[in-house]
Amino acid sequence: MRRSKGRRLFQLGLALVLACIAARAQAQTVAEFYRGRTIQLVLGYGPGGGYDAYARLVTQHIGKHIPGAPAVVLQHMPGAGSLRATNFLYTTASKDGLSIGAFSRDMPFIGVLGHNANVQFDPRKFTWLGSVASSVDDAYLMFVRKDAVISNIESLRKRDGAPLMLGVTGEGGGANDWIVLLRDLLGLNIKLVSGYPDSGALFLAVERKEIDGRALDYSALRSSRPGWMKPESGMHALLQFGRATRHPDFPNTPTASELAKDDKARRMIEVADISNTLARPFAAPPGVPKDRAKALQGAFTAMVKDPEFLADAARLRVDVSPLDGDEVLARVEKLAQAPPDVLDFFRKMHERAKAGD
Repeated sequence: MRRSKGRRLFQLGLALVLACIAARAQAQTVAEFYRGRTIQLVLGYGPGGGYDAYARLVTQHIGKHIPGAPAVVLQHMPGAGSLRATNFLYTTASKDGLSIGAFSRDMPFIGVLGHNANVQFDPRKFTWLGSVASSVDDAYLMFVRKDAVISNIESLRKRDGAPLMLGVTGEGGGANDWIVLLRDLLGLNIKLVSGYPDSGALFLAVERKEIDGRALDYSALRSSRPGWMKPESGMHALLQFGRATRHPDFPNTPTASELAKDDKARRMIEVADISNTLARPFAAPPGVPKDRAKALQGAFTAMVKDPEFLADAARLRVDVSPLDGDEVLARVEKLAQAPPDVLDFFRKMHERAKAGD
């Protein structure tokens, strides 16, 4: 009898202790949670290149805007054009507010299309922090060697003869999908050479003449290979895309829209441009506690206005034209609401690219 009574008292005491612990956890402020903790920022690319430059900037600056001022560390997780890291962030990363990530601007669109069996995420369910850039002052550039077989637009539009060899990573890389779009939609004589792990490897492949060129952001070019813009570099911009008008720094380089043959082609390019405006997206997993999610989103918004952040971005010569989390989600929803025939076109395009066609 005494033993039974003692057991009940023990169980009651244990229940009270657990209740107190739970109450304490619920009463814990955001600052208390983050103080002395470390946030992991998972990047879907290796070192070097534009995404890495932006991720390092965010790693350096966002922590001081989060209540409790946690440390932030960068983890590179390259693979499949950042699909590996995107899946990890959605399915595996901690959902307590200690994990955030950065990946290709095309990942939301690939998630919307739903054609890839390897996609394990719904882009509308991420906890979107925002995008550091929206390509307002940026452009995608097709940079090629001047000694390549194809070095002008006239030759690029001819389907006979040796193609222009452009290097890419994997499906989901923004530049990769743009190249496939231009090849299929505009009939450009391009052959993709895939399998490069990251931007740094692509730069080296061009300089070693393994490939004729690559497509990349102007901001990434300025920060990673500014020498390519010099006349004596042996490189030049053949085409620009991801924007409706010519970038003022490249007044003699035509846009993809200018090469479009009809309204249908222009409409496809316009949808791709929506994806392009999500230039440098950052997100946390779905299911982050609301107060911590709000704190992370607020920190991102404060960071991109911080004079120290802007000064460092200016030194790197990268574009800062930010979108907040709500704006990113609105554009993802707009992609999802594109006409069925447009979405079907992009699904088929991705399938052809995956098959190496």
